[in-house]
Amino acid sequence: MEARKFSKKRAAILEALRSTQEHPSAEMLYARLKCEFPDLSLGTVYRNLAMFVADGDAVSVGTVAGQERYDADTAPHAHFICACCGRVLDVCSPSLDGIDRRVEEETGGVVLSRSLSFTGTCAACLASGRANGDAV
Repeated sequence: MEARKFSKKRAAILEALRSTQEHPSAEMLYARLKCEFPDLSLGTVYRNLAMFVADGDAVSVGTVAGQERYDADTAPHAHFICACCGRVLDVCSPSLDGIDRRVEEETGGVVLSRSLSFTGTCAACLASGRANGDAV
C-alpha cells in the first residue's frame, strides 16, 4: 500500500464510516459530511470508498436499493439485509466460525476472502407488519 498525502476530507469520510454501524452508502456519507465540507463532491466520496476497499480499510456489503453499502468492520462476519427497509445488520454467529476451513475441505481450494449475506425481513419490520409491504 502506497503512502497517501493526508486529506481532511479523506480522514472525515473514513471516520464517518467507522463511527456508524448502519453500513452507509456513498450518498449517506456525502449527506452526513456536506455541511462540514461544503466543497465535498459525491465523486470524492466514491473514490475514497473505493480506495478504502482496495486498501482493506473497508468492505463493500453489496447493493441495497440500488446503492452500494460499506462497512469499516473488516473482521470476518456476515450481513443480514432487510428486503423491506434496507437495514443492514452484522451477523457474528458462532456457527460461522471455521466456515473457511470447511469450505476448503469441501472444495480442496484455499479461501482468500469471503462475503456472506442473508436477505430477509428484519425484526423491526416484522413487528410493524411491514413484512408483506413494499420492498426497498
